[in-house]
Amino acid sequence: MTTRDSLVAASAPAADTPVASRREWIRGRRWEIIRFLSPFAVLLLWQAGSVGGLIDPDILPAPSTIARAGIELIGNGQLAEALRVSGVRAAEGLLLGGTIGVLLGAMVGLSRLVDAVVDPTMQMVRALPHLGLIPLFIVWFGIGELPKVLMVALGAAFPLYLNTTSAIRQVDPKLFETAQVLGFSFWQRLRVIVVPSATPQVLVGLRQSLALSWLTLIVAEQINADAGVGFLINNARDFLRIDVIIFGLVVYALLGIITDAVVRVQERRALRYRS
Repeated sequence: MTTRDSLVAASAPAADTPVASRREWIRGRRWEIIRFLSPFAVLLLWQAGSVGGLIDPDILPAPSTIARAGIELIGNGQLAEALRVSGVRAAEGLLLGGTIGVLLGAMVGLSRLVDAVVDPTMQMVRALPHLGLIPLFIVWFGIGELPKVLMVALGAAFPLYLNTTSAIRQVDPKLFETAQVLGFSFWQRLRVIVVPSATPQVLVGLRQSLALSWLTLIVAEQINADAGVGFLINNARDFLRIDVIIFGLVVYALLGIITDAVVRVQERRALRYRS
């Protein structure tokens, strides 16, 4: 073999290396790629079925029709105003319900007396379908903003209550023994041991509360609302605008996904902090 042939043979594998590494990268991530592309495949099939006349547009409009409805709502400013109103309702309800859930969960987790007094009542109320309480809330609080916020608060309270209670009870008892030896006060134990240990699971409860908050808001905004995403959906129903209804539901879903992603970032930070 000549020197030239040896050089060619040596360079051949190097030329194939980028192609081979690309194939290996795709093979190693094929399930992630499939997960990413599968929603787009569904949309393409949906669009093709609509264009081909297989799907009745009066029952299920094409994705392109829904997208045009969304662009229309964005262009005329209705979506921005609806998001502002719905966001305020969700934030107020989550803040109220979350505060109650965390405070009661912390007291129940830290005190057997409070556990014996509070937890049975909380469990009975939790067993009630909170969306079924809407007629009662209307009788008690009218049809204004208050019942909507309180419904969201009720839905958001229990996941945080349960996760906070469980997180505190699962703190390593040896940490409390060490704190007692070191002479920590109650507030020092709470700040140094309980909060860092319980935060990751409390954030899991917050994710669950966020999901329930948006779910509850969808129903709560059907109560004589004159603004918000739910109002857009109700108004679209009166005019048989199925495209706007579906777009409104997509907006609710996106709000849930975005807020969940934000909390997941904080959850990872809390896990690193605890480590």
